[in-house]
Amino acid sequence: MNKQNKIVVGISIGDLNGIGSEVVLKTLQDPRILDFFTPVIFASLEIMNFFKAHYHLECNLFGIDKLEAINHKKINVFNTWKESVTINFGSENPKIGSYAIKSLSASVAALKNNKIDVLVTAPINKSNIQSEDFNYPGHTDFLNRELEGESLMLMINDSLRVGLLTDHVAVKDISKRITKELIEKKIRTIKDSLIKDFGIRKPKIAVLGINPHNGDHGVIGSEDDTLLRPVLQNLFNEGTLVYGPYAADSFFGSGNYESFDAIIASYHDQGLVPFKTLSFGSGVNYTAGLNKIRTSPDHGTAFDIAGKNIADNTSFKAALFNAIEIFKKREEYQLLSKNPLERSTQKRIFHKNQ
Repeated sequence: MNKQNKIVVGISIGDLNGIGSEVVLKTLQDPRILDFFTPVIFASLEIMNFFKAHYHLECNLFGIDKLEAINHKKINVFNTWKESVTINFGSENPKIGSYAIKSLSASVAALKNNKIDVLVTAPINKSNIQSEDFNYPGHTDFLNRELEGESLMLMINDSLRVGLLTDHVAVKDISKRITKELIEKKIRTIKDSLIKDFGIRKPKIAVLGINPHNGDHGVIGSEDDTLLRPVLQNLFNEGTLVYGPYAADSFFGSGNYESFDAIIASYHDQGLVPFKTLSFGSGVNYTAGLNKIRTSPDHGTAFDIAGKNIADNTSFKAALFNAIEIFKKREEYQLLSKNPLERSTQKRIFHKNQ
């Protein structure tokens, strides 16, 4: 592939005391990977060389101080800081958390300024990143502020896609957060993403109920009947292929999820427990609904195994290649949407010449 056509993948390094550096370098150590894209790690060459030696990996790292100096034949490390950093694997440290935010902030700035094409984020610790300058519960909320659009957490693995009406929200606050406006916005966001990012022309979407057994006709709760059903019916009448609500306790076990292009859960654990049960270790967290593409692995910092050289990089590798695939799908959609009349004419000419 010509270097001018290679996708530039930015990588934020996450918590330095976790497994982020390990899964990143294990993914990039295969030299053939540079045939497909150009990686740029936002950290420092010194710290990445430390991790490279610690994990006994062979990686051709190339330090740069300006993004204009990216080398398309090497693994680039953008020096986001200059000072040395002391690593204590498995330790939760606010100082280390500040470096995770430096990496994230620099990589998102590069994404906004089109210096990189997509962003893949290594895991952060949600506790040690909190400060006066950064008070978000995670990547998604920060990206929603920094980028254009309305974010939606979408977990993906092959044909399984699970989105959320509410993500990092306390259980006691879930029902207050779910409104007519929120339901409509999230369903339209996921429909738009399925069309533009995954090439599904007429996506079918299932929505899980808010209460156990969908409220059992008001015995357990009324939100499914008074709020969720009417909104879904209105959207269906407008042409969106949305179905439900389905009782969450049996939906995945019955295999019903296989009939849909995406499933929307009402809250975090309702969607992520079955998703990770079915695909843990190979799933990907995709932030849908934004003007830029960001993915991450489906696991956290894994402090308990950090530094032991036993972390599995399958999910990070999947996150990386899913980001590239979504980027290509979105470019293809934008290209075909520019002049549909011309595309239709070309198609007729092509068939005529067969």
